[in-house]
Amino acid sequence: MYTPTHFKMEESDALALIETLSFATLVSLGEGGLLSTPLPLLLDRSGDGVRLIGHVARANPHWKRFDPAVPSLAIFQGGDGYVTPAWYAEKQKTGKVVPTWNYVSVHAHGRLEVVEDAAGLLDIVTRLTDRHESGRERAWQVGDAPEDYIAAMLRGIVGVVLHVDRLEAKAKLSQNKDDQDRAAIRAGMAGVLSIP
Repeated sequence: MYTPTHFKMEESDALALIETLSFATLVSLGEGGLLSTPLPLLLDRSGDGVRLIGHVARANPHWKRFDPAVPSLAIFQGGDGYVTPAWYAEKQKTGKVVPTWNYVSVHAHGRLEVVEDAAGLLDIVTRLTDRHESGRERAWQVGDAPEDYIAAMLRGIVGVVLHVDRLEAKAKLSQNKDDQDRAAIRAGMAGVLSIP
């Protein structure tokens, strides 16, 4: 990902964003070209590195057809929005402005591993559930469903673990503009995002 210095995010901010967003597109090279799957991924910093943990449907060919010798990529997209030249003071002065797009994106590169054993799958599903149910008044737990039902559901999925070896993170949020333009962009974005 092309990332000018003034748009580059620190690794700690990138990891915090991954933890907050939790939803990514997993991209791998496979037989016949690229494979892509949107899925929730859990950030795991236990152990020696960073891992992203999730699962796909067993019927999804991604887990069978990816090339394990080629790194995979998980793409997390944060908020984004169009920035019109009308918001810049320079438009009225010289007209020398162009539109742009503000956005936040994190790319996590690494080795993809497949998990098929029942205990490993149960751990993945439990951890994902606990993460996304946390904070709910009456959090649902995997153990709330009948054991034989969970066992049947686990047979229909395959776990994936991305062992992250490189992070690229970009927050293109008009940091290269002056205070007046940034204030105008914030006001413009607030107006676009407000609900009447």
